Amino acid sequence: MKKIILILAFLALLVVIAIGSLSEPDTEASALTKLKEKYSKKEKPLVDHSKFAILQQKFPSAQAATKACETCHNKAAEQVMASNHWNWEREEYVKGRGVIYLGKRNAINNFCIGTKGNEQSCAKCHIGYGMTSSGKVYTDSLNIDCLVCHDNTETYVKAPEKAGYPAATLNLNNIAQSVGKPKNSNCGVCHFYGGGGNNVKHGDLESALFDATKDLDVHMAVDGMNLQCIDCHTTTHHNISGKVYSLSSMSHNRNTCEQCHTSTPHDDEILNEHTLKVACQTCHIPTYAKANATKMYWDWSTAGRLKNGQPYSEEDSMGNHAYMSIKGSFIWQRNVTPDYLWFNGTASHYLEGDIIQDTTKPLILNPLHGSYADDESKIIPVKIHLAKQPFDPVNKILIIPKLFAEDKGEGAFWKDFDWQSAAKIGMEESHLPYSGKISFIKTEMLWPINHMVAPKENSLQCNSCHTRENSRLAGLNDFYMPGRDYSKIVEEGGIWIIIITLIGVFIHGSGRIYVRLKSGKGDKK
Repeated sequence: MKKIILILAFLALLVVIAIGSLSEPDTEASALTKLKEKYSKKEKPLVDHSKFAILQQKFPSAQAATKACETCHNKAAEQVMASNHWNWEREEYVKGRGVIYLGKRNAINNFCIGTKGNEQSCAKCHIGYGMTSSGKVYTDSLNIDCLVCHDNTETYVKAPEKAGYPAATLNLNNIAQSVGKPKNSNCGVCHFYGGGGNNVKHGDLESALFDATKDLDVHMAVDGMNLQCIDCHTTTHHNISGKVYSLSSMSHNRNTCEQCHTSTPHDDEILNEHTLKVACQTCHIPTYAKANATKMYWDWSTAGRLKNGQPYSEEDSMGNHAYMSIKGSFIWQRNVTPDYLWFNGTASHYLEGDIIQDTTKPLILNPLHGSYADDESKIIPVKIHLAKQPFDPVNKILIIPKLFAEDKGEGAFWKDFDWQSAAKIGMEESHLPYSGKISFIKTEMLWPINHMVAPKENSLQCNSCHTRENSRLAGLNDFYMPGRDYSKIVEEGGIWIIIITLIGVFIHGSGRIYVRLKSGKGDKK
């Protein structure tokens, strides 16, 4: 009996949905058409930099090219030097800490760990020249690297481990004469390769996006909208919108899908209601690392092994490093199903010198805050990167090892493969205590997935989550989800509501028929 009632109710619901879909205008299609019209119009450059005499001279140094830029763009340096891309930190409010400065200067990650003492290597992804631990680079506007963001020849490249200076073989004059608005290649040269290789960190940002297809990303597809990074990450006075979640704690200046698509982008109102608690990315990015694998695990404790006294590396079946003497062991994955968390836009961070309260559990380096009860929270997809990294078991703090040096004998791990000297020197350069003891602790980093948006027809279906077997949201248990969860009160109550509704419809219909028949007999008299 119950099955018959449920089947009838389900069929009635399908009829209602079908009628509704036929009667409503195709608002989603018209909204997408307007967006396509807007972003298909590409701007033409207003200036031909090759005509400027000051850019014809032979630049003796990278700073000379910057000086030439500043003769016309005489306010740009002031703007750049106020940006977090330049300062590697920003003013943030962190719950429990108050207002602090947060960024690459003091936040710890579970990839290459920290920048202190390793600036000469890390600065390959800084928009300046001559990075050192003294911080002197930040005070001289001639150290701004204008070309790394504005080169449109797609030939500009930073030299490895040269404190942010460009490769010596570049023709800086030709590049300076061909500058313009940043392209995907300008942004991707750092953001796609962070952590020491392609797609290492984010999982949804990698070199395949330079020549993306619609299946990889509907927005950046060269055979589709061909959006550039700056179309979404808009810029005002060199302040770029959209903050990386691993290094920000406040919910402002974020980039969202709604800024283009609005909060009600669907024809189906049931789907629009989902946007109150479900981020667009949750349904529209079913998997990440769709082209090239991303690093999911990094074990520093195995680093330092040598063969015949020399460092070596090993590759996995996909051609990625499975082991490197300088870094340890790795696990990579492709076509990864995200994990899912509640997120309200705020986060906390492990900063250098923080005491680890419980060393028996994995340390989450950037906890994302949120819950079902929080009105600002939505379910988002994330990549969780796991690692084992060095820490001081006596002082209970993470160790920032000295990794890079130009020569052997300076104590850097990547040259001498000695954890003791690398830890001692690294902690000294970071002005942190060191007990002389080294252990390794499990850590996690959370990377929200925002790119590699799938075509609409490949987005998640209802039964991806609303199912008792293998629900994508099986780990979020602070709310009741129809189809996934069982509640005797809800289940039996729902059945009784259907039964009572059908009885009511039957009684009401019978009454109408009875009244109609009775009134008909009266008319015959």
